[in-house]
Amino acid sequence: MDRTPASFDEFWPEYVRAHSNKLNRTLHVIGMSLALACVVAAVAKKRPWLLVFAPMFAYGFAWCGHLFVENNLPASFSHPLYSLRAGALLFWKTIWGEMDDEVKRVLESEPASAPSEPHPNSAQVN
Repeated sequence: MDRTPASFDEFWPEYVRAHSNKLNRTLHVIGMSLALACVVAAVAKKRPWLLVFAPMFAYGFAWCGHLFVENNLPASFSHPLYSLRAGALLFWKTIWGEMDDEVKRVLESEPASAPSEPHPNSAQVN
């Protein structure tokens, strides 16, 4: 994303495009599930040190998905609050079986690409 989105509704389609690969989304859900399990276990077992593992699982799986599957960078640094909200929405929609349709909707709503124009500094051969 090149510019700062004005709202979450503007951010969401970009987030979905960055998570268009199902394996990447699956890795996100696995990481978030393990992170939630760490939180529940820390509270239930009264072992707060387990909380240390929550972000390791959540970010570790997500970043592997971005770097090795999707070949892009996560938005968690450039847009942390929107990214957190979008991650929760991705998790929810994936668990309920709605995310594949959401990806399809967003990808189909992309404007048609304009014909590529040569870069202004490129040499043209006539």
